[in-house]
Amino acid sequence: MSKESIQEVVQKSLEEYFNDLGEQQASNIYDMVVLTVEKPILEVVMLRAEGNQSHAAQMLGINRNTLRKKLQEHGLL
Repeated sequence: MSKESIQEVVQKSLEEYFNDLGEQQASNIYDMVVLTVEKPILEVVMLRAEGNQSHAAQMLGINRNTLRKKLQEHGLL
């Protein structure tokens, strides 16, 4: 799957989300999307890195301590 197709999937999901809301007011969409996609990203990258946090952090382009914090937040440690 390419970067474009991920973008398309997110866009379609957001359009469906807004359609489902109907007349209700949307709020905290950014946080909702980030929290929704962050855990599967972490899970896939940790599998690819075979559990090596330093390698996973490098793949993600974040500091290892930041990765560890995010893993803890999502109950992945």
